[in-house]
Amino acid sequence: MSSQTFTIGELAREFDLTTRAIRFYEDMGLLAPERAGQQRVYTARDRARLTLTLRAKRLGLKLNEAKEILDMYDSPRDTVPQLQRFLGVLGGHRAQLEAQLEELQANIAEVRAQEKQARAALARAGKPKIR
Repeated sequence: MSSQTFTIGELAREFDLTTRAIRFYEDMGLLAPERAGQQRVYTARDRARLTLTLRAKRLGLKLNEAKEILDMYDSPRDTVPQLQRFLGVLGGHRAQLEAQLEELQANIAEVRAQEKQARAALARAGKPKIR
C-alpha cells in the first residue's frame, strides 16, 4: 500500500470539491484523516474512500448507505456479505429509479397527448368555418 499522503486542499482540487464538503464527509465518518498538529493528513485509503463515496453519490445512494458499504470493507476479508449488501442496496435503488422512469414516461406521453390536442384545436381555430 502506498504511503502517499494528501492535504485537504489537494483532495479538493483533485476531486473538484470544496474543503467544506470533504470535512462534511469526515463528519459523516466516511473519511478518517490523521492529524499532524492542526492539519489533516489524508492517506491513500482516505482517497480511495472518497473516490468510492463520490461514485456512490453518482449512483444516487445515500451517504449512510455508502458508509455502511465502505465500512464493511474494513471488516474481515470475506467479501460475500459485502457484495450481497451492495447488491441489495443497488437493487433497491435501481427499482426506485425504474419507478421514477416509468412515471416520467407516463408524464411525457400525457404532455405529448395534450400538445397534439392543442395543435388540433389551434388548427381548427385558424381555419374559417364552411357553412
